[in-house]
Amino acid sequence: MTPFRRRRPGRRLPGSLFVSLPAVAVLCVAGCSGSGSAPRAAVPEPPRDQVRVCEALHKQLPAKVGGQSRRDPEPSSQLTAGWGTGDASIVLRCGIPRPKEMSDPRSEAVDADGVNWLVQQSSSGQTFTTTYRSAYVQVTMGAKFAQDGTPIALFAGAVKKTDPSTL
Repeated sequence: MTPFRRRRPGRRLPGSLFVSLPAVAVLCVAGCSGSGSAPRAAVPEPPRDQVRVCEALHKQLPAKVGGQSRRDPEPSSQLTAGWGTGDASIVLRCGIPRPKEMSDPRSEAVDADGVNWLVQQSSSGQTFTTTYRSAYVQVTMGAKFAQDGTPIALFAGAVKKTDPSTL
């Protein structure tokens, strides 16, 4: 069984990814330069109960994702984490506001090893946001991962352990 499969809750529709300008903006904020410097990421400001979930998640995150070593973004925060640089960057932000795309029935979701994620794709990479959890976790992956969502499954264990499904 593969840990990564595309899923549309409640119905199956022809597959087309929903791309939005907010997703592109997030990629720009969460991306990093190719110079090898640490990426920059806007630090979310979630409610206190979500901060506790995010702090617990931060302690459970893997040291390597998608072949990329841990390289946390600036400014330093337990609400953000990162791996790799440039086109191979992966940036996680925990405690973001609920994306409006989650209300769009055309939005696509994937199940990665038991965690459901909203998928937003652009030419510069992909953005995944957890669904059915008390805190929204967003993972933005650079262009190297534009057609490869498998690294997202590496976050599933930590997400399930620290923020059980609300379903």
